[in-house]
Formats: sequence, C-alpha cells, structure tokens
Amino acid sequence: MTRATAPAASASPPAPPAGRTDGRGTRRSPVRRLLARPEVGALIAAIGVYVFFFAVAPSFRSAGALSTVLYQASVMGIMTLPVALLMIGGEFDLSAGVAVTTSALTAAVLSFQFTVNVWTGVAVALVVSLAVGAFNGWLLIRTGLPSFLVTLGSFLILQGSNLAVTKIFTDNVASDSIADMDGFGQARKVFASEFTVGGVDFKITIVYWLVLAAAATWLLLRTRFGNWIFAVGGDQDSARAVGVPVDRTKVVLFMGVGAGAWFVGMHLLFSFDTVQSGEGVGNEFLYIIAAVIGGCLLTGGYGSAIGPVIGAFIFGMVNQGIVYANWNPDWFKAFLGVMLLVAALVNLWVRRTATRR
Repeated sequence: MTRATAPAASASPPAPPAGRTDGRGTRRSPVRRLLARPEVGALIAAIGVYVFFFAVAPSFRSAGALSTVLYQASVMGIMTLPVALLMIGGEFDLSAGVAVTTSALTAAVLSFQFTVNVWTGVAVALVVSLAVGAFNGWLLIRTGLPSFLVTLGSFLILQGSNLAVTKIFTDNVASDSIADMDGFGQARKVFASEFTVGGVDFKITIVYWLVLAAAATWLLLRTRFGNWIFAVGGDQDSARAVGVPVDRTKVVLFMGVGAGAWFVGMHLLFSFDTVQSGEGVGNEFLYIIAAVIGGCLLTGGYGSAIGPVIGAFIFGMVNQGIVYANWNPDWFKAFLGVMLLVAALVNLWVRRTATRR
C-alpha cells in the first residue's frame, strides 16, 4: 500500500538572525547621500557668509551690490573651473595667474605693433595660451617632476617675459591702448559687454561663467573623459592599468587652464583696452583657494564643478562685502584665509559624516 504525499511547497530561505546583516542591503540615508556631495560644505559656508554681510552691511542687500558680487565671482570663477578640473585630475598650475596677463599682453602688443585687426591678436593669444598649457603638461609627463615645480618654473618665465617684452615694445610697463583699432568694438561686445535686467546692469561674464559651469558639470558626470579625470586623480597607475590615457588626459587638462586664461585675459583687455604687465601675480592661489573651498581635494580624485562655482561666489561676496561694510580692505586676505581653513574643516567633517557607518 502506497501513501500519497502532497508536493512540497517551495520553502522561503530562513530569515537571518536579528541584528546580523552582511552589509549588501545597507543603504545610506538621504542626508548622508547629500553630505557626500563635494559642494555641500561650500554651500553651507556661502550661506553663512551671505547672511553675515547681509546683516552687517546694509548696502550689500541692493541689486546693484549683487551685480558687482556676481561680476567679481564670474571673473574668478571662469578660471577656477579649469583649475578645479586639473586639481581633480591630481595636478596644480601655479602659472594660471600670470598666464591671464600673458594672453592679454600677446593680443594687445601684437595688434598694436603690427597694426592688425584685434581679432588677429585674439587668435594668436589663444594659440599661445594653449601652447603654454600643453608645454606644462608635456614637461610634467616627460620629466616626472611634480606639477608644483613645473608650473612654478612656468610662472617665473611668464612673469619675467611679461615685463621684459612689454618694455621692449612700449618702453613702459603697460601695453598701448588698442581702443581705436579695427575690431575692438566687436571684440568688446563678445568679451566685455553688459546687459540689463530690472534696471540693473550685469556683465556678460556672468552668463559665460554659468554656461561653463554647466558644461563642466556635464563633462565630469556624463562623459568618458570625466571618468578619466577622476580616475587619473585618484590613482594614475591603476587608471593606466585599465586603459585610461593618463598622459593625454593631463595634457588636455593643462590646456583647459590655458583656454580659461585666454578668455579671462581677453575680458580684461577689452574691458580696459590696456594691460599692466605685472598683473596676475598671486591670483593662482586665489583660484586654488576657491576650488578647495568648493570641495576639491589637494590630493586629487575628488570634487565637482558646482563646488568651485560656489567657492568663487564666496570670493565675490567677501571681496565686495568688506567694501560695503566699510572695513579696511587689508583684511580681505585674512578673511579669505579664515574661510579657507573653515571650508577645509567643514569639508573634512562632511566627508567623514557621509562615510561613517
């Protein structure tokens, strides 16, 4: 006699003991995911700075003051963006400040001395700026020297050349005015025009700054080259082992700094129609500071494009807020130094909080 048996139902796997997890299903809370963003610390600092100057400087609250702050931030921010991308890629460029002056002087001296349309000078200045960036990247790769030393040498070469060449052609420390030369009016509209919103004048550089920030964000987060930047900055040996073109990535990043220097140089030239050959010294540190305030690590491999935008905005607020508060402007760099330290500590706290289990 046989006994019929019902088919066994599929048994569900036993539940793990309470309190024991293997970590695979663990998800960070929305707050921790937010804190993991590089720009969060900069945003917190920006809100604090804005509230502070809003409270202590009544004139800081006007629309005209906002226009001035945004202009200062845009000129700083256009250069800070490529500098930040280079820092994410693990390198520095200490020649970025004087490279802006080199670009402007190239366009001004060439246009005036050879009596050519200023657009010719603009084009040659672009070639020179890109060549300086490519040279920095090439020398870094060929020698294996730290970018600090390579670009420090470029800084000194450009600084000396700016002064010497300008004196040779003008017998002065400034370039000759090119305001009455062919093409000046057109170039000024492109690089240094203004537009009005609600009765307040804004510089065109603000638009360029925001567009470049959006482009840089897309580049970092949506393209293969953006992945290469993070990989090279994180560990270039591992990146090279998986097929990332490390050398080419670094050269392109240095050329990006050159392109930024060209654009800002053209803005300064067509805003004032002449250039002082000694300008730009020290600005390279301001670009790096704005990038660090924006969440970029000095060790590379970490950062964003939005963070440096906020860092540049903080720079603009501090730069103009001190003036609107009627403080001694000598305090500007002291205040900026405090902001750098505070931002670095906030960024450190944010990263530790975001990664803590």
